[in-house]
Amino acid sequence: MVGASGVQHGIASVFVGGSTAAITTMEYEPGGVADLRDALARLLPREGSYAHNTLNGDDNAHAHLRASMLGPSVTVPVVGGELALGTWQQIVLIDFDDRPRHREIHVQVLA
Repeated sequence: MVGASGVQHGIASVFVGGSTAAITTMEYEPGGVADLRDALARLLPREGSYAHNTLNGDDNAHAHLRASMLGPSVTVPVVGGELALGTWQQIVLIDFDDRPRHREIHVQVLA
Protein backbone atom coordinates (compact mmCIF):
# COMPACT_ATOMS: atom_id res chain seq x y z
CA MET A 1 0.00 0.00 0.00
CA VAL A 2 2.85 2.41 0.77
CA GLY A 3 4.52 1.64 -2.55
CA ALA A 4 1.30 2.23 -4.47
CA SER A 5 0.91 5.65 -2.82
CA GLY A 6 4.09 6.99 -4.40
CA VAL A 7 5.05 8.68 -1.12
CA GLN A 8 8.81 8.59 -0.57
CA HIS A 9 9.00 10.45 2.74
CA GLY A 10 6.08 10.93 5.11
CA ILE A 11 3.96 8.87 7.46
CA ALA A 12 1.59 5.94 7.28
CA SER A 13 -1.30 5.74 9.70
CA VAL A 14 -3.13 2.47 10.35
CA PHE A 15 -6.41 2.55 12.31
CA VAL A 16 -9.04 -0.05 13.24
CA GLY A 17 -12.60 0.95 13.99
CA GLY A 18 -14.31 -0.73 16.93
CA SER A 19 -13.65 -0.73 20.64
CA THR A 20 -12.54 -4.34 21.07
CA ALA A 21 -9.65 -4.47 18.60
CA ALA A 22 -6.23 -2.84 18.55
CA ILE A 23 -3.37 -2.09 16.18
CA THR A 24 0.19 -2.36 17.42
CA THR A 25 3.67 -3.35 16.32
CA MET A 26 5.48 -6.46 17.46
CA GLU A 27 7.60 -9.34 16.30
CA TYR A 28 4.75 -11.55 15.15
CA GLU A 29 6.01 -15.03 16.00
CA PRO A 30 4.51 -17.78 18.17
CA GLY A 31 6.53 -16.97 21.31
CA GLY A 32 5.82 -13.24 21.17
CA VAL A 33 2.14 -13.82 20.48
CA ALA A 34 1.88 -16.26 23.42
CA ASP A 35 3.74 -13.88 25.73
CA LEU A 36 1.49 -10.94 24.84
CA ARG A 37 -1.63 -13.09 25.23
CA ASP A 38 -0.45 -14.30 28.66
CA ALA A 39 0.52 -10.81 29.85
CA LEU A 40 -2.86 -9.35 28.89
CA ALA A 41 -4.67 -12.29 30.51
CA ARG A 42 -2.83 -11.59 33.76
CA LEU A 43 -3.59 -7.86 33.62
CA LEU A 44 -7.19 -8.11 32.41
CA PRO A 45 -8.58 -11.62 32.85
CA ARG A 46 -11.56 -12.72 30.79
CA GLU A 47 -13.43 -13.83 33.92
CA GLY A 48 -12.91 -10.63 35.90
CA SER A 49 -15.68 -8.70 37.61
CA TYR A 50 -16.39 -5.73 35.34
CA ALA A 51 -19.06 -3.03 35.56
CA HIS A 52 -19.39 -3.05 31.75
CA ASN A 53 -20.55 -6.66 31.83
CA THR A 54 -22.98 -6.04 34.70
CA LEU A 55 -24.49 -2.85 33.28
CA ASN A 56 -24.75 -4.10 29.69
CA GLY A 57 -25.51 -7.77 30.23
CA ASP A 58 -22.34 -8.49 28.28
CA ASP A 59 -19.21 -10.57 28.70
CA ASN A 60 -16.54 -8.72 26.75
CA ALA A 61 -15.34 -5.98 29.10
CA HIS A 62 -11.88 -7.56 29.05
CA ALA A 63 -11.81 -7.05 25.25
CA HIS A 64 -12.68 -3.35 25.55
CA LEU A 65 -10.01 -2.80 28.21
CA ARG A 66 -7.29 -4.74 26.39
CA ALA A 67 -7.98 -2.80 23.20
CA SER A 68 -7.88 0.48 25.13
CA MET A 69 -4.49 -0.38 26.58
CA LEU A 70 -2.92 -1.05 23.17
CA GLY A 71 -4.85 1.55 21.20
CA PRO A 72 -6.61 1.63 17.83
CA SER A 73 -3.77 2.92 15.68
CA VAL A 74 -0.09 3.27 14.89
CA THR A 75 1.78 5.85 12.87
CA VAL A 76 4.98 4.78 11.13
CA PRO A 77 7.47 6.96 9.25
CA VAL A 78 7.81 6.35 5.52
CA VAL A 79 11.44 6.61 4.42
CA GLY A 80 12.52 5.98 0.87
CA GLY A 81 9.07 4.73 -0.07
CA GLU A 82 9.01 2.06 2.66
CA LEU A 83 7.78 1.75 6.22
CA ALA A 84 10.62 2.47 8.66
CA LEU A 85 9.97 -0.65 10.74
CA GLY A 86 12.65 -2.58 12.59
CA THR A 87 13.98 -5.84 11.18
CA TRP A 88 11.41 -8.05 12.93
CA GLN A 89 8.77 -5.42 13.60
CA GLN A 90 5.37 -5.80 11.97
CA ILE A 91 2.08 -3.95 12.19
CA VAL A 92 -0.58 -6.28 13.58
CA LEU A 93 -4.30 -6.22 14.25
CA ILE A 94 -5.35 -7.89 17.48
CA ASP A 95 -9.04 -8.67 17.88
CA PHE A 96 -9.86 -9.23 21.54
CA ASP A 97 -13.59 -9.84 21.26
CA ASP A 98 -15.05 -13.23 22.10
CA ARG A 99 -17.34 -13.32 19.06
CA PRO A 100 -16.82 -12.60 15.36
CA ARG A 101 -16.85 -8.95 14.33
CA HIS A 102 -16.56 -7.18 11.00
CA ARG A 103 -13.40 -5.07 11.12
CA GLU A 104 -12.42 -2.22 8.84
CA ILE A 105 -8.80 -1.16 8.72
CA HIS A 106 -8.11 2.37 7.49
CA VAL A 107 -4.67 3.17 6.09
CA GLN A 108 -3.54 6.66 5.10
CA VAL A 109 -0.16 7.47 3.63
CA LEU A 110 0.74 11.16 3.78
CA ALA A 111 3.69 13.05 2.35
